[in-house]
Amino acid sequence: MGADHDEVVIGVDFGSLSGRAVVVRVRDGKELGSAVHDYEHAVMSDRLTAGDGRALGADWALQAPQDYLSVLRRAVPAALESAGVDPARVRGIGTDFTASTPMPVLADGTPVSDLDEWRNNPHAYVKLWKHHAAQPHADRINALAAERGEPWLARYGGLISSEWEFAKGLQLFEEAPEVYAATDHWVEAADWIVWQLCGEYVRNACTNGYKGIYQDGRYPSEEFCEALSPGFGGFVEEKLRARIGELGARAGSLTAEAAAWTGLPEGIAVAVGNVDAHVTAPAARATAPGEMVAIMGTSTCHVMNGAQLREVDGMCGVVDGGIVAGLWGYEAGQSGVGDILGWFVDNCVPASYAEAAEAAGISVHQHLSDLASRQQVGEHGLVALDWHSGNRSILVDHALSGVIVGQTLATRPEDQYRALIEATAFGTRTIVEAFDRSGVPVTRFVAAGGLLKNRFLMQVYADVLDMEIAVIGSDQGPALGSAIHAAVAAGCYPDVPAAAEAMGRRVDAAYRPDPDAAAAYRRLYAHYRRLHDHLGREARDLMHDLKEMRQQALEDRRTRDE
Repeated sequence: MGADHDEVVIGVDFGSLSGRAVVVRVRDGKELGSAVHDYEHAVMSDRLTAGDGRALGADWALQAPQDYLSVLRRAVPAALESAGVDPARVRGIGTDFTASTPMPVLADGTPVSDLDEWRNNPHAYVKLWKHHAAQPHADRINALAAERGEPWLARYGGLISSEWEFAKGLQLFEEAPEVYAATDHWVEAADWIVWQLCGEYVRNACTNGYKGIYQDGRYPSEEFCEALSPGFGGFVEEKLRARIGELGARAGSLTAEAAAWTGLPEGIAVAVGNVDAHVTAPAARATAPGEMVAIMGTSTCHVMNGAQLREVDGMCGVVDGGIVAGLWGYEAGQSGVGDILGWFVDNCVPASYAEAAEAAGISVHQHLSDLASRQQVGEHGLVALDWHSGNRSILVDHALSGVIVGQTLATRPEDQYRALIEATAFGTRTIVEAFDRSGVPVTRFVAAGGLLKNRFLMQVYADVLDMEIAVIGSDQGPALGSAIHAAVAAGCYPDVPAAAEAMGRRVDAAYRPDPDAAAAYRRLYAHYRRLHDHLGREARDLMHDLKEMRQQALEDRRTRDE
């Protein structure tokens, strides 16, 4: 076993809007070439553009599975071409996905949405991770699990998210029973793409544990599912049950059909699927206990290994071997980070700011960051809550919404932009403190993802956390992580930590906290926590009622328009 200096592997990262393929040298992790393919249908949140264009309800987020196959057909060959690599040198391919992103398929893996009978039914499509329309179903799962004292509930911080497999499956069962009946497998996109590559349906241990409520060798019982909704008792045996693959294991070999799509040699190793956040930890050489990796993009996912099993308030899950074998993998997260800043720029910034940014040759984000960076902590007089996409951790409530307190007629866009950046940093601090309190201390904070390019934002995080921040040494962390798993699946390394040591990269102490700013942020963070606990716990019905009013008004208008 060992890595030949000429061997390469392919990592493919399927994100929310596009898929990226990277060609990586096995012996040292050097990225030789890459290519990106944008999904034709992107995220369908307003209308079913892959079908008849019908309007979708509030909090829907769908995707078309054929867009994923287009990544294999276009991005993988383009990455090979950009690298100038002979395909014969490729030893394996690994993939990762956003999660939970489940979809209904037939017994042979054909997506139900490909069938003419169901092409115009929204429930036939992939439900992207940020599809939050299953929140009422998640609420029922949580209430029943608490009432019955289900032991698995504590492994998820006491609450199951609407983003996960069971809530979305229950929504499918109750709102589209005819589609549910036509479904042979309720499969994560992460596992479906592996199925398309090697012809084997293998549920990966990561998604299965964090999003599929699989703990100690079993799913929630048939009795529990039947108590949720009569007839749903067969969900696990009829729709979920399949072989479970360990991370870094070989799911199968590349089929002739997939070889034709990708330009790769038939028979090379196909790694078991994985989640974009969790696969990034090895890419950042952060596989030891206590090393928290924050993958910061449209949302942020926090993952970390621990040597012991602990219950952490509001965590998304703890899974044995969920990141690397032999350790407990912990996950937490924030449903909106970059999405919030993007929303603000798209909807709340005067034209004069866009014109000034264009004149300076920079983005509006950079322009606002430059202006905000000139302020002292607290100068804007604001504090915000980062709940525009709900709260994943530690409240696990996607019916919550965003808030900015302290606005006056003197408040400017850069004030609000800075307050929103600070709010996301405060959300991360809330998560770190929850782990520290629970006996899973965060000893190193490592950042990855697209938001690393905003140096002002990263310094705010260092000051708010009052910690040094290391950063991944790659712009393509998930794809590099998938390539690392491909190398292990191909037998180039004995395990993921060994491959990570050779192929991963990290820059330590890239950001250091400013003592004065850290002290000032402690005061502002106290106000954030007061708002957090009041509106997220004591008066949570306020935001819930506002969302219910909005949804009812939208339904009434849709009915009237029809």
